[in-house]
Amino acid sequence: MPAFEYRCLDGNGKVRKGVLEADSPRQVRQQLRDKGWVALDVSQTADKPSSGALFSRPSSSGRLNGAEQALITRQLATLIRSGMPIEQSLTAVARQAGKPRVERIILAVRARVVEGHSLAGSLAEFPRAFPEMYRATVAAGEQSGHLEQVLDQLAEYLETRADTGRSVAQAMIYPAFIMVFSSLVITMLMMYVVPRMVEVFINQGRSLPFLTRMMIGISDFFRDWLWLAVSVMVVGVVVFVRAMRDPAFKLRVHRRLVTMPIVGAVMRSADSARLASTLGILGRAGVPLVEALAISAQVVINLAIRQSVTEAAARVREGGNLSRALDKSGYFPPMMVQMIASGEASGELDQMLTRAAVYQERDLNSTVQTAVGLLGPLMLLIMAGFVVLVVLSVILPMLEMNAFIGR
Repeated sequence: MPAFEYRCLDGNGKVRKGVLEADSPRQVRQQLRDKGWVALDVSQTADKPSSGALFSRPSSSGRLNGAEQALITRQLATLIRSGMPIEQSLTAVARQAGKPRVERIILAVRARVVEGHSLAGSLAEFPRAFPEMYRATVAAGEQSGHLEQVLDQLAEYLETRADTGRSVAQAMIYPAFIMVFSSLVITMLMMYVVPRMVEVFINQGRSLPFLTRMMIGISDFFRDWLWLAVSVMVVGVVVFVRAMRDPAFKLRVHRRLVTMPIVGAVMRSADSARLASTLGILGRAGVPLVEALAISAQVVINLAIRQSVTEAAARVREGGNLSRALDKSGYFPPMMVQMIASGEASGELDQMLTRAAVYQERDLNSTVQTAVGLLGPLMLLIMAGFVVLVVLSVILPMLEMNAFIGR
């Protein structure tokens, strides 16, 4: 029985939205009439991107964030392990969702399962909510007959990834606040404070120190041309975003980013952790290594590293070792490559991939925490240094004036 989204007016004239399961849109309208509501729009649930405008992008209505994916997966694993059929488990998860968007997606998946499709095939109707790695893992669990175990492993992976993203976002709050506050303070100093403080020296017609003249020039630029600088920056960002839609240009940018000192180290650690975790999950689920590499490449964000994973899959398909194929790219940490080589030699590749993923997650968290911890004090030092320059630009003419008067 398919799921339908509806928009209607209730008895008080208030617009309501929701999801109902029915055989046809007509049956949905009848159910709404039975409640005394007037149907405005009824459509079958589907994962369709929005269209139209110049900067249009897929609608977020069909997406699930990492925390939502992890919660749904954990609930499904628990309910299925208790012996509840998949369709009933999906119904229970939908009722506990608490968000109409999540409920709509789960009910649509349940409708496909009731029609006789597999769970993985039903999830494929929402590729933006359940990516390829998620669907492949679920499919492997269904084929092996250990769906609840695979879902448990997948939920643990998603929870770890969501926790890492949350900790990074929380750690960036303070540096972001300092950056915004510093920008506002510097802008106010240049546009309002400096001109008034040095006006008295300009009227005297005396030659001003170089630092004072430099600050006056910067202040004049802020007052007269700040709007142009901001406009150029906005246009530059828009042009760059549109250029990033070109795969060749995006690949060149990613290659440059991955070689940068701090940003590159964070990208390599993050993508290495994602790759190792995904390979470990798929391997334990029974997915062949070559297929697992092809799927795992999709969770790698940096295109240069993703390309190296695809090339590694081709070498493994030809009979090569995974560790040598990954080491040849130069993007993956030596410790991770050595752990994979040890797993290949001992026949415990899945376990070693999981350990490598844990190690990389710890290394990533340490790197991010260090970088974020340094960013806040660095912004404070920059702001303090700029304030000192402003103060000196005002004090130096006063000292020269006092020296001239004392002669």
